[in-house]
Amino acid sequence: MANSTLGTVRVVLWTLVVVAAAGAGVLLYSTQMRPGPSTQLAAAPEGQYGAGDYQLVDHTGAAVDQSVFTGKPSMVFFGFTHCPDVCPTTLADMQHWYAELGDDADGVNAFFVSVDPERDTPEVLGEYVGWVSERITGITGAPEEIGKAVKAWGVFAEKAPLEGGGYNVNHTASVFLIDSAGQLFGTIAYEESAETAVGKLRRLVSEG
Repeated sequence: MANSTLGTVRVVLWTLVVVAAAGAGVLLYSTQMRPGPSTQLAAAPEGQYGAGDYQLVDHTGAAVDQSVFTGKPSMVFFGFTHCPDVCPTTLADMQHWYAELGDDADGVNAFFVSVDPERDTPEVLGEYVGWVSERITGITGAPEEIGKAVKAWGVFAEKAPLEGGGYNVNHTASVFLIDSAGQLFGTIAYEESAETAVGKLRRLVSEG
């Protein structure tokens, strides 16, 4: 994807964030209000990475569970649609990685799992990821079920109140790379170079 197109995707997603925030009475203009990307990864259970007893739904409303992350290598990112910068940037990067992968793109799934289920309904997620790529599946669920998934994946997610009301969510900013058996293959750090990220994904497709 050309840099101009990548920038356009980011602008569209940032616009959706602002529109959604305005509807909820939340202002995102102050940089002090923005949560910083977290690199924290808590310990997750052994076996399939992220395995747990949780029942979620994708952005079409279809029921999904831990099995959705097996059978094919996957990128898994935890975020939320009101996210001011980390999430729009990462989703735009995902689309760029897919473009760079060429024929290998069909060998890897991508999931955007919400850490803000109160606001991220399937419909909201569907519109959000739909601006980026049909390859990316949005996942949400009841707050208690999302809580189970967050714990199972060892993800850091914590609400951060904003001045004047509302909240953001501080969350793990890395993209998990999962092989077809559900094992952790590695991660892609926030704003890692595209060359490095695509190299990791090619190895995931080849070896996973």
